[in-house]
Amino acid sequence: MKSQDTPFEGGPMDGRVLPVLLGPTGHPPKTYRIPVPDAAGGPPTVLYYRREALGYSKRLGLQRGWKYVYDPEGERGGDRLRWPWSKPAARPVRDGTPDSTPGNTPDGKPDDPTG
Repeated sequence: MKSQDTPFEGGPMDGRVLPVLLGPTGHPPKTYRIPVPDAAGGPPTVLYYRREALGYSKRLGLQRGWKYVYDPEGERGGDRLRWPWSKPAARPVRDGTPDSTPGNTPDGKPDDPTG
């Protein structure tokens, strides 16, 4: 398998460059998890890094590569496979009030444009 030297930014791995295995599309994984063993023998702490574009060329705007940026909040479902026919991810309800989008009635149907 191919690998690519990928820089890490932020967190404990800041400034390091590690070889990361590439997938079948030639890209590294969207998230990179690094388990760090606990000194006291407890469960390991997991560091989460998410993939971002390293930069773009000036003339054509082509992507120059990838880097991993520290994600202190942890995994947000970035590496879960989403198929086009799957249901969208559930969003939390803010305050329980109906949708306040202009043009929507309380039952969610659009207003009558002729009326």
